[in-house]
Amino acid sequence: MVIDRRTLLAAGAGTAAALAVPGVAAAGGRPPSAVRFELDAVTLDGGEQVTAVTLDTGRLGPIAPGSLTPATFTVHAKATSPIPIAPGDQIFSEYDLDRPVTAARLDRRGNIVLELSTAEGQVGGGTLGYIASRERNVRLDLVYTITQHAPLRLRDGRAVTIERFEQGRLVNPEVDAFGYHRSGSGMRYRLYSPPGSARGARHPLIVWLHGGGEGASLPDGYYDNETTLRANRGALGFATPQAQRIFSGAYVVAPQSTSYWLEDGDRFAPQIDEIVRDLARRLPVDRRRIYVAGCSNGGYMALKMTAVYGGAFAASVPICGVVTDVVTDDELRRISTPTWLVASRDDDTVPPQANTVHAHDLIPGALLSLYDHVIWNGHQFPGHWSWIYVARNDPSVGPLHVWQWMAAQQRR
Repeated sequence: MVIDRRTLLAAGAGTAAALAVPGVAAAGGRPPSAVRFELDAVTLDGGEQVTAVTLDTGRLGPIAPGSLTPATFTVHAKATSPIPIAPGDQIFSEYDLDRPVTAARLDRRGNIVLELSTAEGQVGGGTLGYIASRERNVRLDLVYTITQHAPLRLRDGRAVTIERFEQGRLVNPEVDAFGYHRSGSGMRYRLYSPPGSARGARHPLIVWLHGGGEGASLPDGYYDNETTLRANRGALGFATPQAQRIFSGAYVVAPQSTSYWLEDGDRFAPQIDEIVRDLARRLPVDRRRIYVAGCSNGGYMALKMTAVYGGAFAASVPICGVVTDVVTDDELRRISTPTWLVASRDDDTVPPQANTVHAHDLIPGALLSLYDHVIWNGHQFPGHWSWIYVARNDPSVGPLHVWQWMAAQQRR
């Protein structure tokens, strides 16, 4: 299913860049050598953004905080597609602009942290771009250039201007907590392991199935195992401390399609099942508590998995999933896995009445959360993005929220 990412702001990693105030060095000593910096990123509900830049300045000596202001440095960012774009094609959201520095501070290691203007829907700062013709998100190539405009002062009174800057890696602790893996049949996936999982206790396994925009684009050789965690908080939500407490520690696996799930569900379903079976065999997974959830294309795939492998799952949460012409009424009626469906009435990508509501009416005992709009923290998102609510544990029936409901389900 096509997911319109025109408002999605997103982000990759780039190469080195540097500028400095000419002719100024540490008073009474040699100019400091190159200083590396990292791009600090956070996956917002609307996609990952670079929210800060951390300069490895701790080794220069104690910096006097009073010499550091938001005007000491400027930060320029350029984001371009990692794969060739055909003439006339469009990619959202490439950019080439200055990132406003909203604050400058020292962390506990003495490194300078430049906090950057960040907001849902903000132009620039994202790590992903959406290629219209391929209907895919790709991780953008980022080049950040830092310019120093005034010397820093060390506590001993010396003035320091950094000679040059070298860009390091993109750092997102939530994303980085998921390891890279490949199944025997070649499907790539990211896996989060709960703290303490090596000690032998059995843990639930949550399978997150991404939307159409997060699959690979193999005609271009692009299969990055990245966008599933950077485009939205779908998988990340289940790895948060709050979710991990509710599930008493859960593995979270996010397979990445080699294209998009709807292209060939009959082929992809066995590949997902292979990953689930392999993890359940190799890891201390409680086979009674395996759950599947997914959005849009992944919502369809969640229904497909319970229709074909229903006995494997304790619960299913299909979000704004495609049903029309891909999941038959007989298949829906036969689903016995406890199911909680989620959508928004203003979804103009996958009409909820013909898909989510229709599935709810046919799946025995299914629950339904049907929102009017997708609004979180005061920002209104496209109506298709109802996965935001599941990633925040918002859907509820009375006092019971969706994560607690999932965690309470066990396969007999």
